[in-house]
Amino acid sequence: MTDQSPTPDRWPLFQAIRSVTTEARQSLKRTVNQTMVQAYWQVGRLIVEDEQQGKGRSEYGKQQLKTLSQQLTKEFGKGFDTSNLSNMRRFYLAFPNYDALRHNLSWTHYRRLIRIDNPLARDWYMQEAIDQNWSARALDRQVCKLYYERLLATQHHKQNLKPVLDEAAEKTSALAEKPEDYLRDPYILDFLNLPCGPFQETRLEQALINNLQSFLLELGKGFAFVERQQRISTEDQDFYLDLVFYNFKLKCFLLIDLKIGKLTHQDVGQMDTYVRIYDQHHDSPTIGLILCSEKSEAVAKYSVLTDSKQLFASKYLDYLPSEQELQEQLQREWLALANRETNQETEE
Repeated sequence: MTDQSPTPDRWPLFQAIRSVTTEARQSLKRTVNQTMVQAYWQVGRLIVEDEQQGKGRSEYGKQQLKTLSQQLTKEFGKGFDTSNLSNMRRFYLAFPNYDALRHNLSWTHYRRLIRIDNPLARDWYMQEAIDQNWSARALDRQVCKLYYERLLATQHHKQNLKPVLDEAAEKTSALAEKPEDYLRDPYILDFLNLPCGPFQETRLEQALINNLQSFLLELGKGFAFVERQQRISTEDQDFYLDLVFYNFKLKCFLLIDLKIGKLTHQDVGQMDTYVRIYDQHHDSPTIGLILCSEKSEAVAKYSVLTDSKQLFASKYLDYLPSEQELQEQLQREWLALANRETNQETEE
């Protein structure tokens, strides 16, 4: 006898019940998460207030946490070791205003956020995690890759020279809707595990496709992958774009050309051609990004890159630089920018 039972994907009743059950579980998870965050904040507040009443706060606090951990673990089980209690205490100190907490973030998110010393960066990462729906793992990855610092560095390329901290307050607000605020320099591609020796651009392209999820996270907010080696045509010639993405916030396409070695005028001219062809078929101005292993000051100064609002060149690194290395690189580029502006004023 043949089984006449409908398959799950074709049974409306099953689909409806599954939808209700899934939503209920998600709602329960959100409620549990909000309750946990609230409870841990309250625990942190109680610990800090109790410490402030004690003498010799440092040793007092350590001993209190150890004793408290033993008693709470005996009463409630796991979750109250000295390390976690210390995190709760730090949680309250980082976010003393309970109303500033965002309850759509998990405790795991907050455990990562409280390790960020710079309060401006911490608030920025918190908002980005919400806006971009970052998992706790994605948040940790972006913090470790100095996402905030590199974004500020990129924005400095288009502005007057100011200390990073003076401008940081402005940049933690909603970003302006212009391409330079969505692109950065450099891009960190350490997740590709590229070989130390020379290799072809096709290998770099394939590695990016194989690690597309990580690359999208590195690109930043609002990007979606469209196609690789996309063909665009003119009356007498075909061109092939290495990578094409679309940004939902800017409502425009991003064309990426991958280059191994030093940036050349030919690379810039080629990307300019791609962007002009693409613009003929789309309403919003297309962004062209040349992702190269080595930039050229001369090309940056004596090409359309200088004034164009659609063409950009960024360096990619196959390793994560230290914060000091990033600051040194930023300082070098600030000086180069200052020299270009001085030369322009002299010529005028």
